[in-house]
Amino acid sequence: MIAAQINRLTEQFPKEVTLVAVSKTKPISALEEAYNAGHRDFGENKVQELCQKAEAMSSEIRWHMIGHLQRNKVKYIAPFVHLIHGVDSERLLVEVNKQGAKNNRIIDVLIQIHIAEESSKFGFSYAEAVTLLSNENPYPNVRVIGLMGMATFTNDKDQVKREFDTLSAFYSSWKTKKSLSVLSMGMSNDYAIAISSGSNMVRIGSLIFGSRN
Repeated sequence: MIAAQINRLTEQFPKEVTLVAVSKTKPISALEEAYNAGHRDFGENKVQELCQKAEAMSSEIRWHMIGHLQRNKVKYIAPFVHLIHGVDSERLLVEVNKQGAKNNRIIDVLIQIHIAEESSKFGFSYAEAVTLLSNENPYPNVRVIGLMGMATFTNDKDQVKREFDTLSAFYSSWKTKKSLSVLSMGMSNDYAIAISSGSNMVRIGSLIFGSRN
């Protein structure tokens, strides 16, 4: 069932789109089913759960930290995390750089841009992102490889499309200047709109593993 869902989704996607299977709250047996079907990119939003699963599963897996990351938790994932999706402040960048240095790693991150109308979402404003991207990277153990944004949770597809299109245009304006390669937009409820707006990484959980516990 899980393998079939992954295949069904990836067959729809342009080849450049990476599917991150969001496995939060799901048992390792469910992740193993996806892994045995050849899937390697998994996303978790809780550090403790991410660490437990990483320890129990194959080192081939590329673990994505997709949730809001507290600075005091960075040290736990710094040794192995493949990509941190939600870098939403300069203070978090400083901490990721510090822990990257301690682990002799350059850690790949996405800068999260606040594109939704909901105040509960995290991220840099576009103006703050311009300031950040305009400066030389002062963090030698961090590599900014792209941008991430979460649209407003709404049934208004036109609004979601506008939010994704705006971020996509912003990404395009910086892609060459900063050698960006990842635009992470879209989840189970809006991935098709995100891909149509230029997303090349989507985070999908419930469509693969079923609704969360």
